[in-house]
This record gives sequence, C-alpha cells and structure tokens, in this order.
Amino acid sequence: MLPHPSPSLLITDDDRSFRESLGEAFADRGFRTLYAADGEEALEIVRAEPIHVALFDMHMPRLTGLETLHRLRTLEIEPFPCILMTAALTDLIAHQAREEQAFAALSKPFGFRVMFDLVLDAMRRRYGWELDERN
Repeated sequence: MLPHPSPSLLITDDDRSFRESLGEAFADRGFRTLYAADGEEALEIVRAEPIHVALFDMHMPRLTGLETLHRLRTLEIEPFPCILMTAALTDLIAHQAREEQAFAALSKPFGFRVMFDLVLDAMRRRYGWELDERN
C-alpha cells in the first residue's frame, strides 16, 4: 500500500507519449505523476511541488538529464532520488550520473516492472517506505 498522501513522481522526457504512458502506469498504482518535457520545465516543477522521486531522460532540449541533476543539487530543496534514463548508456554516462548523485542510470528500453521496482527501491532507501508491490 502506498503511503498517504500519494508519493509524487516527476517524469521528464521530451517524448510525450513515453512520459505519459509511463506516468499512467504509475498513476494506476497510486502515484501522483507530474510531467516535464525538458530539464528547464522539470526545475520549475521542482521549485513549486514536493517531489519524492524523479526520472530524467538523458538527451533532451535545453538541459540534458545530467545538467538537470547538477542544477537540482544547487537548489535549496530536500534531496530526493533521481533516476537517469538513456538509450545510449555508456560507462561515462553512468559515472557522470553517480557523480551527480543519481540513484541509478537505466538503459532504454526497459520494461515497466524494472522501472517500478527501481522506484520502489529508491523510496524504501530514501524514506523507509514499504510499498505494496502487488500493484
């Protein structure tokens, strides 16, 4: 069972159909999903809304996922787990993601269950929340 209020998940990806289909799957499992088309928009949302976990695509207009992660760490907000997603995961990108304190870097394409389990793990580790995984 998800904690109350529902945890918020920010999905940032320039592919609208990808972010919305992923968001719908999380919303069906009790998450409050927020969407951003790029890193700049994501930073605006983070400044205005409490976020529990965020997903960032690596290659986006205006700011890459790594640039967004870097800028997040300069904001005066409570840190939250961030997962970097990319179709071109290399050792360098994985290393840079760790340097920017990303919770994980995940290669696209991935199955929903892989991402869902990763988000649950991030929430367990960061907040100590035990979630019902049968959803």
